Amino acid sequence: MIMMKRQSIALALLVLGSMLTNISAQTTTHMVNPLTYTDIPDNDVIRVGDDFYMVSTTMFLCPGAPIMHSKDLVHWRIVNYIYDYLADDDIYNLRNGKNAHGKGQWATTLRYRDGVYYALFIANDQHKTYVYRTTDIMNGKWERNEIEGAFFHDASLLFDNDGRVYVVYGNGELHITELNPDLRAVKQGGVNQILISTPRQGFGLRAEGAHFYHIGDYYYVIVIDWPSGQPRTERCFRSKTLLGEYESKIILQGTFDGRDDGVAQGAIFDTPRGDWYSVMFQDHGAVGRVPTLQPLTWIEGWPMLGDNGKPVKEFDVKLQPYGEDHVWASDEFTYKSNDDLDLVWQWNHKPINSDWSVTARKGWLRLTTSQLATSIFNARNTLTQRTVGPRCIDETMLDASGMKPGDRAGLCAFMSNYCSIGVEVDDAGQRFIVASSGNLRSSNEELRVPLKGKKAWFRIKYVFTPQADDTCGPDKAFMSYSTDGKKWTDVDYQLQMRYTLDLFIGYKAALYNYPTKQVGGYADFDYFHQWVY
Repeated sequence: MIMMKRQSIALALLVLGSMLTNISAQTTTHMVNPLTYTDIPDNDVIRVGDDFYMVSTTMFLCPGAPIMHSKDLVHWRIVNYIYDYLADDDIYNLRNGKNAHGKGQWATTLRYRDGVYYALFIANDQHKTYVYRTTDIMNGKWERNEIEGAFFHDASLLFDNDGRVYVVYGNGELHITELNPDLRAVKQGGVNQILISTPRQGFGLRAEGAHFYHIGDYYYVIVIDWPSGQPRTERCFRSKTLLGEYESKIILQGTFDGRDDGVAQGAIFDTPRGDWYSVMFQDHGAVGRVPTLQPLTWIEGWPMLGDNGKPVKEFDVKLQPYGEDHVWASDEFTYKSNDDLDLVWQWNHKPINSDWSVTARKGWLRLTTSQLATSIFNARNTLTQRTVGPRCIDETMLDASGMKPGDRAGLCAFMSNYCSIGVEVDDAGQRFIVASSGNLRSSNEELRVPLKGKKAWFRIKYVFTPQADDTCGPDKAFMSYSTDGKKWTDVDYQLQMRYTLDLFIGYKAALYNYPTKQVGGYADFDYFHQWVY
């Protein structure tokens, strides 16, 4: 009898232990950096209740300033954009040789107060500072105002405990300026001065990318800098008074993930249960600047990131798993309305909305030409999304039956050093499969073969970080084509991809159709598939 009771108790304890293990497993999410192996730079993250929101820089792409949502800090989904386009001018309409390449929206600061979400950023092409606001960050439209006469580089907002509003910004010399409570203008007679002046000697990059907080007894300004002989570094300044003397400490420094690049520039935040984390990005070559999630430990009042200041590859986040990643995706173009186009897509500058459609031909994306172009860089209605590492393949099928002489349509590895493969139509109406490479100044033809039918399939393979079975080096792209979707022919060319500051974005997959002779032609894309291999 006693033995049976002992066995029952032992069984009950075993069951209870199993239940506790399952509960524990369900309330943590395993994290392996990078957060997502794709281009999401200049991160700012806030928490509102149980929800986390992240914003990123997308430069000249439209719509711009994506809002991403997460509940577990590991899985992020694009849910909204702050704006459709910044201006209806020659720059964003790619007219008269003008563009916003490498400019546009930079380094947004995202904040929440009293039911309203605020986003402040500069537009480098306009030399202006904008503030956007909404009460519905997931689905709402954003109202915009310009702060007259202000140009707040890499800015960070602070709604202080006394109701006053400040912005810290700059490079090397970090300035602080007080705004009116409604964020519509600089406050007359308010604080407006240099807050922190950083050393000039021994730094390749002085403090920038500021994130400004008032936590507990301290004001904190965390920035990225680049000490000579060291990787990019995250540094923290703190003071017990707003305008007091700020002391500094390195809170994250070290090469990471097999690269010489450091992890730095981003936000710190807490969870509902009081744990702290940060999102910081790492320069990762041609794929772009990839975000990492790092644990945060408060040590003697300093927010130490990673493992006591060293980046961490893998750890458990003390939040229940939720949702799935959706910052890039394949697309079958099966929509009921153009308004339903997946938010992973962005256009090269402002689109001409009357000249693209996912409903004109059911299950297809149609790109119709209406503005002459000389290259992929000034082609309107070029549709892009992020590529993804360590290796991925993009594929599409093109129906060229609506293309006119001079039209060029296809698939592109889009950056200032590019390659593309698609269909071109000559003056006699003959269609050719053409592979090209080039940059902002010139282009080269790598392949030209007649297309006997009207349809062709195209692939671009990206190798950002080679694996054991790769024979190439890092940051290479390869093109191939098919005329039946089954048998593929490789183009005898490989692109050495490069991350450069003239476009200042990671490589994007792009679907394009542009005219060089006349307008009115169209190209139909049956699908876009992207997968990691």
